[in-house]
Amino acid sequence: MKDRGVHLQYSFQPRSQRGAQVHNPLFELLSAIAEHGSILHAAKAMGASYRHVWGACKHWEGVLGEPLLHWAQGQPARLTPFAERLLWAEKRARSRLVPHIEALRAELERVLAEALDGDQQVLSVHASHDLALPLLREFAAAPGQPDGQRLHIELKFTGSMDALRALAAGRCAVAGFHVPPLTDSRTLYARALKPLLEPGRHKLIGCMHRQQGLLVARGNPLQLRNMGDVATQGARFVQRQQGSGTRLLVDHLLAEQGLDAGDLAAADAPTEDSHVAVAAAVASGLGDCALGIAAAAEDFGLDFVPLVEEEYFLVCLTPTLEQPAVQTLRRRLRNARWAELLATLPGYRAASAGQVLSLTRALPWWHFRAPKPARAPRT
Repeated sequence: MKDRGVHLQYSFQPRSQRGAQVHNPLFELLSAIAEHGSILHAAKAMGASYRHVWGACKHWEGVLGEPLLHWAQGQPARLTPFAERLLWAEKRARSRLVPHIEALRAELERVLAEALDGDQQVLSVHASHDLALPLLREFAAAPGQPDGQRLHIELKFTGSMDALRALAAGRCAVAGFHVPPLTDSRTLYARALKPLLEPGRHKLIGCMHRQQGLLVARGNPLQLRNMGDVATQGARFVQRQQGSGTRLLVDHLLAEQGLDAGDLAAADAPTEDSHVAVAAAVASGLGDCALGIAAAAEDFGLDFVPLVEEEYFLVCLTPTLEQPAVQTLRRRLRNARWAELLATLPGYRAASAGQVLSLTRALPWWHFRAPKPARAPRT
């Protein structure tokens, strides 16, 4: 068929979605066959009949004009190279679009929330990409809260630096960023963050700890242990976008070993905007490794080499701290349910959740010096 097009649609359902989940019957069908190894087992997993799945395959072959399955007598059907490429390309496309899909979903949920409940609190949050924050958004908006208040978090994923700049420009009420353990204000990471945070003006809110490390193929075939190994062994590294906290962390870890980004062998994959996107690139063989969170490695069946446990903070301007929506956010973070949700993700744990933290205590490398008073002129 020459006339092919992509039509997008959305629906309202009882439960929320997270990440890049987008319903499509073709790719659900291909995924089931790839995972279960035959039409028969795929049909059982999908709760459908063999005849239905076989008919669906024939339908999509007609739509696409390409065969999707190899048929060999006495052997289970398997995906053709075209179908495998199509399936992986779709997975990578969805993974790369996670921040944008989440932003669109949050905007549509806000529209629905305002129509259904004009009194529901709304809080705009720009934050570094993370797999736990959608769980927080879902929990905050759930009915039956002890305080009777539902909070809609209008979540937009962006880089850590961009989130802090958005806060300064008034484009959001709360920003989310992450930082590794630091003791020296002269480090690359500290020098990048310091101009964007000011004691007295900004207030930190504890949120969580999470692990970052190398995402590698099963068995870690190159035996990579740190960023130095990545550079010296010429492993193809899938990089994150400029302005992201993870890109800054890459540079920071390299600098600790006397290296820089120029020492990395670039992968064929383009620079990616999220943890799931770099994981998808490694899983599809476009790169040997990437820096990302443990939860993304698990989602794509990769091995994870832990390198650092970092703190993920939320931050707002001091006057905003007393706003009702921010107060509700802090109560949700202090709720035991938040710690339970984090425990479902590998590499995460709650830390000082909901507590207001002193900038100089939470970030001990942030040495603040008040300007010296002007000397009185001599007479």
